[in-house]
Amino acid sequence: MRWRVRFGYDGAGFHGWARQPGHRTVEGEILRGLAAAGMIPRSTTHLEVASRTDRGVSARANALALRSRLDAPPLLRVLNGIAPDLYFTAAAPMPETARIRQALGRTYRYFEEPAGRDLAAYREAASLFRGTVDVRSLGRALPRAAPVWREIEGTSLREVDGAWEVQIDAPSFVWGMVRKVIAACREVADGRLPLPRLRRALEGRERLTLPIAEPDALVLWEVRYADPWTEVWGGPNRHQSVALAAARGASRAHAAVRSSWAEGIASPSGGLD
Repeated sequence: MRWRVRFGYDGAGFHGWARQPGHRTVEGEILRGLAAAGMIPRSTTHLEVASRTDRGVSARANALALRSRLDAPPLLRVLNGIAPDLYFTAAAPMPETARIRQALGRTYRYFEEPAGRDLAAYREAASLFRGTVDVRSLGRALPRAAPVWREIEGTSLREVDGAWEVQIDAPSFVWGMVRKVIAACREVADGRLPLPRLRRALEGRERLTLPIAEPDALVLWEVRYADPWTEVWGGPNRHQSVALAAARGASRAHAAVRSSWAEGIASPSGGLD
């Protein structure tokens, strides 16, 4: 059976997603665990994954594709035994023709500390990131000569316990895009970037050189598919519970994802609570 599996991790414990010799990465740890369980050859070097996250970025609900003779409940039990800081939270059968990267959309949340910034200006800047935009100013290693258009479903900001949660929804993202969006909003809120220049850049009439926001406040919150999750996780096992209880000094982003896993995030309808 080919399975689509939802999983999460606290980015603080990993050197990013992609397998790298000499570093503990999310992909490397999963490959090691699958090989130890006899589910893949030890020579396997890559996994099919919906989103590759940078070092420091966490995921509440990423997704990967794998094959197994196990049914969904024992498959999730085996996967949740790989490492106490990896959380496999749902599974569903996956057609042979489907590709894990062909999701309906992705949701990221950035847990921003206000740091005395102008909320109204920040919110106004965030409101520009909607619809069809030129992302040349928002990515890395992109062509410069002509606009690179991408769709953004929406960007919103809400205040929670004195902090700001910025949520961005889009079918797909270019490398570094969310952190560049956050940096652009900061530049506007701090008076370094006039709003008309940001608007011109998103319309493809100018290219900006923007800084990039810190990775540890960013969480891949959800990857959305048309088909629902058919089997959901019952919550942390003993080793995961111990790891969650031992976690200290968590940032708001890390605390949010850890709280989700401690409480059980899964919904059989396909969404997240």
